Amino acid sequence: MHDESLFAERVLRAGANGFISKDENVDKVIHAMRQVLCGKVYLSTKMAEQLLFQVAGRTQNVAEDSLDELSNRELEVFQLIGQGLGTRQIAEQLHLSVKTIETYRESVKRKLNLSTTSELVRRAVQWMLEEQ
Repeated sequence: MHDESLFAERVLRAGANGFISKDENVDKVIHAMRQVLCGKVYLSTKMAEQLLFQVAGRTQNVAEDSLDELSNRELEVFQLIGQGLGTRQIAEQLHLSVKTIETYRESVKRKLNLSTTSELVRRAVQWMLEEQ
């Protein structure tokens, strides 16, 4: 499980009308679907509070701000790095070239102000551990 507010914000910006955690019970999923089908936006109370606090600038920390700078693909590569996958494994999983993944890795390092590959791996693994 990753920082849901990060993903919720991304899917809402992409045009979704709702976001629900994968660990919610079936009743809440059905309620969320009904809300969206009626033309309303659905967010859990917890998620709505987190997003409102973010908008108000009261809860985001520097690490979250940095991750917000990553594109969806960069975040996906960052997540796979955190899972312990190497460049070639990530390239195979995403059906991209090794060179493309290397470019994404360099872009992530730049956006997160990391200077070495080991810092990138350490940060990605730490993020994965904190979000579980």
